[in-house]
Amino acid sequence: MSRVLVTGGTGFVGRFIVEHLLARGYDVVVGGRTPPAPALFSKPVAFVALTLDPDIDQSPAFRHVDHFVHAAFQHVEGRYRGGEGSDPEGFRRSNLDGSATLFRTARDQGIKRCVFLSSRAVYGRQPPGADLFEETPCHPESLYGALKLEAENELAKLNTDGFKAVSLRVTGVYGRPGRGGGHKWQSLFDDYLSGGAIVPRAGTEVHGDDVAAAVRLVLETPSSSQPDGVFNVSDVLIDNRAILALVKNISGSPHALPAPAVLTAFNTMNTEKIRALGWQPGGLKRLQASVASLLA
Repeated sequence: MSRVLVTGGTGFVGRFIVEHLLARGYDVVVGGRTPPAPALFSKPVAFVALTLDPDIDQSPAFRHVDHFVHAAFQHVEGRYRGGEGSDPEGFRRSNLDGSATLFRTARDQGIKRCVFLSSRAVYGRQPPGADLFEETPCHPESLYGALKLEAENELAKLNTDGFKAVSLRVTGVYGRPGRGGGHKWQSLFDDYLSGGAIVPRAGTEVHGDDVAAAVRLVLETPSSSQPDGVFNVSDVLIDNRAILALVKNISGSPHALPAPAVLTAFNTMNTEKIRALGWQPGGLKRLQASVASLLA
């Protein structure tokens, strides 16, 4: 049984990764500032204290661990882009310097594979309607996107046959949150059901368990057949009108739907590279089922 250390495992996306790996027989260690709440996960997990402080020797956390999944990110609560708040230097120190230090420590401690959760924010502004490939030149427009890209580059420098380094550029993630948490569309649903005005908006989405499946695939694919580097992880391009049409149909709301967003100008992430490893996300059917579950 492989042992996987997951940072950020108690976060929204991290929890999906932990649960997915547990369900498939992995021994999971959650690294973070505080232990997970009792019964947060469906099975017991080990815990090690771990921070994004680049000045601390955290090598003991990597002992007896085979793989490292780095999903932790320090930010102002509820915000990723703009999550630096009034402390951009602290944001950089934690999320870039702290991450780079963990990558080096993992390599030095004999970790076999390291997976970093990056973001589509690294691409920044692109020509309208152009697809985003892993080799597309990146022009991040936010500090968040810039640091994710720099962290990708720091990890890539460490890649060897003995330390396989992979970054997953993940789009917006949806799904049922942990106990007591609000889901990403909560305010959208509330505004619509209360008759509020909705501004048309489009985006790409992927279910949290599909992100976790991508993580597992890059951990399990033999080194001889797995491309190194970066993989796009995205699934459905959809606007809030289409999402709220599901809400309207299920709830019977009398309120009018917002105008449709323009989808032709959106930059869709090409996912052929991760699909070549066998990744099959749930598509629109899974999104529809998730909306129904969130409304139930």
